[in-house]
Amino acid sequence: MSQEELFLDSVAAGQVTEKKSRSNLGLVVTGLLGGSLVALYAVATPFVAPALRKVCLPFVPATTAQVENVLRVLRARTGRLVDIGSGDGRIVIAAAKHGFKASGFELTPGWCGYSRYKAFREGVHRSTSFHISDLWKVSFAQYSNVVIFGVPQMMDQLEVKLASELPSTAKVVACRFPFPTWVPECTAGEGIDTVWVYDAKTFKTHLQNGMTRETTPEPKDKPDSPHKCNSYLVEKCHHALQHWDNLFFFFFNPRNSTVGSA
Repeated sequence: MSQEELFLDSVAAGQVTEKKSRSNLGLVVTGLLGGSLVALYAVATPFVAPALRKVCLPFVPATTAQVENVLRVLRARTGRLVDIGSGDGRIVIAAAKHGFKASGFELTPGWCGYSRYKAFREGVHRSTSFHISDLWKVSFAQYSNVVIFGVPQMMDQLEVKLASELPSTAKVVACRFPFPTWVPECTAGEGIDTVWVYDAKTFKTHLQNGMTRETTPEPKDKPDSPHKCNSYLVEKCHHALQHWDNLFFFFFNPRNSTVGSA
């Protein structure tokens, strides 16, 4: 074989090797990208999935001022506390540091796990608990202090749920958005850091009054007393007798007859 042929064979072999290396490199890059996307999806799904629900509690971290306002309006309170939509657990952990037995309900598993880890790091894991649960499937009857970071689309439904479940000694603290029909007993903070405090005795009374109005039929129009009823009947009978007397007088009065007249 001549030197030219050997050179051409070596060039061809080099090209084939280069193509194979490029192909292998493409497969490696594709595999890395695919694996990264899968890992990103696995990590992000627990945090993003709740936002796809019809009514959700999107996680927006509470500011330091909001946490302080919540603790200030509850400073004289005792009993168990629950944070509905607890997010990263900062309200629950802060309440536990102030002596509350505090629980958080969160739909996102990732945030719930992070809250447990954070509570352990802060040394309050024995007085806190975090639950992965839908708030509409949980009863809050055992809690006397309720904190809620809600959204307007759910507040009217949450009014009915809390009014029917909470004890009359409970207090409800709403952050960012107030309840639509409840009247707060006080507020704390300004702007986005405002919190509204509601007393269970007040809104439970309103709920009971509303149910009474719905179930009690409207009274029909009727006289106010038996005496008025009797007077009404006597008056009607008197008018009827006068009517028949007039008819009788008209037909039998000789002056109204035309027979034999001049």
